[in-house]
Amino acid sequence: MTPKRRTRALTMRWLFPLALVVVIAALAAGCGGSKKPPTTAEWADGVCSAVSTWEDALKSAAQPITSGDVSKDSLKTAADDAKSATDTLTSDLKDLGKPDTQVGQQAQDQIDTLTGQLQADVDTIKSAAEGASGMSDITAAVTTATTTVATMKTQVNATITSLKQLDAKGELTTAFQQSSSCQQLTGGS
Repeated sequence: MTPKRRTRALTMRWLFPLALVVVIAALAAGCGGSKKPPTTAEWADGVCSAVSTWEDALKSAAQPITSGDVSKDSLKTAADDAKSATDTLTSDLKDLGKPDTQVGQQAQDQIDTLTGQLQADVDTIKSAAEGASGMSDITAAVTTATTTVATMKTQVNATITSLKQLDAKGELTTAFQQSSSCQQLTGGS
């Protein structure tokens, strides 16, 4: 084989795999490289659905304690379950991204603030549960948890109310009002 043919053969041997890698990378980028922001309606429904799932998980986590099984173990389990539910909510809300509206970034900022508050609140619950040793500590931890969960629900409701009022065009208000998940969450209001 002549040196010129050998160079050409080596070039072809490297060129084909390189071209294949470029084609695969281009296809992969086109298949999911950029995520389209959710419509305002999809975003509102996603927020309410995530919050509804979180509230159900909190009720389930508290069930043993509210039914009378008040012990350090049941309190710790409830706190762990509340933390897990809040972590899931935070993840679900972050995965939504911002809504496709002029005030999308402001809406996302409010959601980010809310998730930060909820994470701090659930850390308060977890800390109270872990610090409980005797019956009086357990009772105090249950009171802390109950009060903190009420605060969390107030924060969620305040954020949703604020989101509805965020834009002058009323896009978010309409989206929240028309979402079946939001109607179930707020009882149709």
